Amino acid sequence: MKKRKSLLLIVSAVLLLTTILAGCSKSEPKASPSASEGAAGESPAPSEATATKGWEFGSEPLEFSLFFHYAWIDYLGMDAYPATKWLKENKQLNIVPIQAKGANTEAMTTMIAGKDLPDVIWGDRMEPDFDRLYEAGQLVAFDEYLEKYPNLLKWAGKEKLDLLRAPDGKLYKFPNWYTDGSTNTAGYAINKKIHKELGEPKLETIEELYDYLVKVREKYGNEVIPYEPGRAVDGQGVALLYTAFKEGAIYDSIGTQLLGVPVGDKLTSVFTDPTFRESQKFVSKLYTERLMAQDAFSQTQDNVREKLLTNRVAVYASSNVTDLANQANIALSEKNPDEGYFVTWPFHKAGLDKNKISPGGNDKLGWNVAVITKAAKDPEKVFAFLDWYTGPEGMNLQFFGPEGGNWDGVDADGNPIFTAAYDAEAVAKIQADNGNIQIVGNAAYIDPIKVKYEETLPPEKQNWQAKYQREITWPTGTDLTEYKNLTPSADDELGDISQQVGDMLEEVLAATSQAKTPEDVDKILDKAEADAQALGYNKLLEWRTVEWQKKKALLGK
Repeated sequence: MKKRKSLLLIVSAVLLLTTILAGCSKSEPKASPSASEGAAGESPAPSEATATKGWEFGSEPLEFSLFFHYAWIDYLGMDAYPATKWLKENKQLNIVPIQAKGANTEAMTTMIAGKDLPDVIWGDRMEPDFDRLYEAGQLVAFDEYLEKYPNLLKWAGKEKLDLLRAPDGKLYKFPNWYTDGSTNTAGYAINKKIHKELGEPKLETIEELYDYLVKVREKYGNEVIPYEPGRAVDGQGVALLYTAFKEGAIYDSIGTQLLGVPVGDKLTSVFTDPTFRESQKFVSKLYTERLMAQDAFSQTQDNVREKLLTNRVAVYASSNVTDLANQANIALSEKNPDEGYFVTWPFHKAGLDKNKISPGGNDKLGWNVAVITKAAKDPEKVFAFLDWYTGPEGMNLQFFGPEGGNWDGVDADGNPIFTAAYDAEAVAKIQADNGNIQIVGNAAYIDPIKVKYEETLPPEKQNWQAKYQREITWPTGTDLTEYKNLTPSADDELGDISQQVGDMLEEVLAATSQAKTPEDVDKILDKAEADAQALGYNKLLEWRTVEWQKKKALLGK
């Protein structure tokens, strides 16, 4: 879910981008697609006959700056992650951090005003600032690089890249975690120690979850948080519960990028949705009975991590549960093998089919993107690195460490050949430590490799994260590609409506979660519906419905 942006900052960014940046840049007018690119501006798949040799990454020093356009994370520098530390020492790479320390929108506005954009920006694919930078002519198109550096086109494929193209037909966004298979990581992690001490009760339905949380509160008091929903202001464990109350309900409905509920061939208001009202009454019950983290709407990602690492969470729910829960499981199990977390099948309301409940889903394009701005001294070399990093060599480095340790060479299929020295615990730590620098992840390549290897190991030696992704989060995910990128231009009327109703949703999530009674939840949602319609919410839903149907047609649905 998008982070809130101040209206003043957004207006400032628009004015600065259209006046200062456009006036001082060396950018040229946008060109029409060339004949060789085809009608839509797409490049053909590379072949031995057409491929052109490009710059070799690592052959000479490369330096560029990197900015994470998120409030919850900063790029910490080359020495902070095993992969980038090795790249600095062995590939002459230096990625200079530009940090916002939580104030990403303000930092971006300042950089625009100072005419000093980062070379590379990584963030949400629907981030409005990416649209603004595109409109101001400040992004580098990748089309001429796709044949010289073929990993992205080979592994993502033409269809996915076409879905990412800008209105001028060109490709400016480098996707992260693109794939044709499920990449869902949303779900629920259960504290092993607490579950055992409470008699290992069955945990399948929402009713059983509630009873369990009550028992946690009775036994441990304030020492343990029964239900930790992560950053609830972003949806997280609150929106996850929404999916438990209806077969086929989708997590994205409770998010600013969709902000609608599919009913037949139309998108309808989330504020009037009976399932949303029911789930928020359940959340309100958890909050008012102190069964849920009381700081859920104000805490940071680091706050959540600290709780998990100190064994103070009984049930953790997140749209990326296999990330922080994996980190906590590694830390806790190292001290005591009986401690840690396990991921459970998604909860469902009694009477529903548990196999039709999807707490999250996958987008064939992944979720984040990286863009190269025209501030980059040599954008082709930056792209060459990103393409290498998303290819087999880069992915194996990020997941298994440098060649010669856990793996050595590749087989006929291009998969890494694991050595006798392969250390499962070391690999788990490598993956956890590199998690925040996997900015152009290639799930199409790495996921089948993880599965193939893990299936050869006994259960007790399998990688925790890979095990639960394979057994639970991937199978319970659903393909949500058709609902993605239904975002109007940030600076037109619909973009303004989307921003305002999105801001309202964040307030509504907090207000309904903290409501005293079920009747209060209904009153809050009734008012929210009236306020949203006054802002033009129905117009936004109608536009998104049209775009959704176009997307379905493009995907052959």
